[in-house]
This record gives sequence, structure tokens and C-alpha cells, in this order.
Amino acid sequence: MAKQPDDDDVDLGISLEAVATIVDHARALQSKEDSDPDQTDEEATDEAAHRVDEPDEVTEESLVGFIDELNDDEQAALIALAWIGRGDYGPEEWEEALRLAAERNTGRDAGLYLCNMEMVGDLLAEGVAAFGLSIEEVER
Repeated sequence: MAKQPDDDDVDLGISLEAVATIVDHARALQSKEDSDPDQTDEEATDEAAHRVDEPDEVTEESLVGFIDELNDDEQAALIALAWIGRGDYGPEEWEEALRLAAERNTGRDAGLYLCNMEMVGDLLAEGVAAFGLSIEEVER
């Protein structure tokens, strides 16, 4: 079995705060899609407000825009984290996943690519957790 990298051994190439923000927004979007059809708009709004502490409505366009404003290395790191969270790679394969994510992102469409992934917020959180870190512990 390959040794899992220690927290100090891995540079994710993106801040945990940025990943946490993206996870929060992605989960808020997912909750809007999965909302109970019998739930009133007011109940859905109250529920979403508890999940994401954002002043404005979170949209897919705003999330895509946020991701697309990140630099190339940060975008590649997000893609690699999602792949690790999905189980395509293990944390011990971080360098390879990161290299392939950078190659995949030559068109700089990371925002759209990630937003089209099913449950991307959870995938990113799982990717971070694979390194022994927790998105939930990041101050927002």
C-alpha cells in the first residue's frame, strides 16, 4: 500500500479558503436543484441561507466566473482534487493527477468543467479529506 502524504508534504496549489468557498457555492446550487417541490420558496430561501453565508443569490454563472478567475495552477488543483474525491486517483498520485489536470485545462474551461460534475462540492471536499484536511474546519 502506498504511503499517504502527510499534510506538510503536500502543496495543494490552492488555498483551503478558496476550495471551501467553491464547495459552499456548489452545495448551495445543488440544494437549489434538489429542493423539495412541496417546499415554499420562503422555506427554500431560509434553508439555503443557512448553508451559504452569501449576500446575493448564488448562481452557476457566478461559480463558473469565480473558478475561471483563479490562476492556471489553482484551476488544475481544483480539477485534481475533484478527481481524487471521485476516486479516479489516490492522494499518493497527486503529482500525476495535477499534471493531467493542467493538461486537461489548456482551454481554461475549468469552471464549466467542474460545474458539470455531479456533486462537485462533495467531490472537492472528499478530495481535500483524502489528504487528512477538512473543509468544514476552514473559517469563512
